[in-house]
Amino acid sequence: MSDRRLTPANGRVAAMHLAGQVTAERYVQGEVMRLRRPVTDLCASPGGARDRQLLLGAAVTVYEDRAGWAFLQAADGYVGYVTSDALGPVKTMTHRVATAATHAYEEPDFKSPDLEWLPFGARLSVLDERQKFFETDAGFVPKKHLRPLDRPFADPATVAQLFFGVPYLWGGNSTRGIDCSGLIAAGLTACDVDCPADSDMQRAALGDDLTEPLQRGDLIFWQGHVGMMVDAETMIHANAHHMATNYEPIDQAITRIAAQGDGPVLARRRL
Repeated sequence: MSDRRLTPANGRVAAMHLAGQVTAERYVQGEVMRLRRPVTDLCASPGGARDRQLLLGAAVTVYEDRAGWAFLQAADGYVGYVTSDALGPVKTMTHRVATAATHAYEEPDFKSPDLEWLPFGARLSVLDERQKFFETDAGFVPKKHLRPLDRPFADPATVAQLFFGVPYLWGGNSTRGIDCSGLIAAGLTACDVDCPADSDMQRAALGDDLTEPLQRGDLIFWQGHVGMMVDAETMIHANAHHMATNYEPIDQAITRIAAQGDGPVLARRRL
């Protein structure tokens, strides 16, 4: 229970299942809610640094709502704070945005006013179907841009490649900005593979150690960094060196990362 990123307790409140394990004034069951903004920062403390981001439609369990900040736990277990106005009631989500991004429109017409920009992975509830648009809880979205949640992607590397060129953003989880572990989480989550949020958690939880040559989809871990192979020689990763998600020959990346003082490869994993 020492990792505050995974422990739904802040001294005032704690999840009911932690009673007797952590000290808190109250132990609560929590309330399931959903994110209602395209991208929301999940912060380490109210008004504090961003740890990561949550996307539209993501389910969370809220344990406390105090002074405009909600203390919660995301579906992948990560704990933190979001602004209270970022949350809405539970809805049944049916589809996800399956392109790098899309827009929700006021009417089923691409010339009508756009209501919202939506990133890859945002979850929506489809209410009705028109010729070229789905009517959703966010507005009308082109049918070609959505994919049913019961039809996950098959290849995490294909999803990661959708993020090519996206600006690097520490703690980012969207096509507006993303970091190394966010890229891996986006790829695996879209394929219905459970994935922790941070690279150290991913290294501990994902895959088997490799003794054979690298192939597409393999994960390469350094201290505080992770990338995914797109073929035997090339890795895609979101990185601060290029300030973007880009391709890099794995041998070149190993040499560069060691030279800049970030150490050797710690693990090679295959899912």
